[in-house]
Amino acid sequence: MGTYIVLSNFTDQGIRNVKDTGKRSDAVRELAKKFGVTVKDFYWTLGSYDVVAIFEAPDDASMTAFGLAIGTQGNVRTQTLRAYSRQDLNTILTKLG
Repeated sequence: MGTYIVLSNFTDQGIRNVKDTGKRSDAVRELAKKFGVTVKDFYWTLGSYDVVAIFEAPDDASMTAFGLAIGTQGNVRTQTLRAYSRQDLNTILTKLG
C-alpha cells in the first residue's frame, strides 16, 4: 500500500458550507472504501491549506480515481503527494547502486 498526503483548499462552495466539513470527511471516508483507499487521518489546518489528509491506496491509479471523485463534489481543490516511509526510501536508494 502506498501512502498519499493530500493538501486541500476549500472552494467557494466548500467554504459556504464549512459547517458540514466534518460530515463531508465522513462521506469521504466511505467513498474511499469504494476505491480500495483507506483514510488514515484528517487535519484541519491554519496556513496555506485548509485540510490535510493522509491516505493509503493499493496503487496510483486507485488514488487518482478517488481524488477525481472527491473533486467532482466541488468542495475542495486538492494537491496529492506520494509519500515514502524511511523503509521505502531505503529500498529506493539501493537501486542507485
